[in-house]
Amino acid sequence: MRLFPLLLLPALLITGSARADLRITRDHGGYVTEYKAKYERIRDRRERVIIDGICNSACTMVFGIVPMNKICVTPRASLGFHQAYYDKAFTFGIKVTSYEGTSDLMSYYPQPVKEWISRNGGLTTEMKKIRNGTDLWRIVDPCPEDF
Repeated sequence: MRLFPLLLLPALLITGSARADLRITRDHGGYVTEYKAKYERIRDRRERVIIDGICNSACTMVFGIVPMNKICVTPRASLGFHQAYYDKAFTFGIKVTSYEGTSDLMSYYPQPVKEWISRNGGLTTEMKKIRNGTDLWRIVDPCPEDF
């Protein structure tokens, strides 16, 4: 009777290594350095990212860090892009553009993202959004299970 759990242990170890998906549903962004580290961990673990809602600002760095074949979007997905700016806590609540940060952000984006941004007037202080549809699908594939 005690031998039975020991026989199951190898099977549990093998199946226990399943990868998890990161499902993005309402991410308004944050600090670029935190997103770099987060997405590098996801990339290194070979996890899949499902964008299933809002992915704005630093969240969009996923496209430059996680391989594109590991990212997909659902019909609820939307992306938002804008220039990087300094933490408003240090600028008395005023949004001050970081040109260096914006350049760094752009360096992560793959060509289809850069082309969409260029076609839509470049990055500005205002959020530019892509919703579900052909513009979004030129950047990232739809999740097969959601269509």
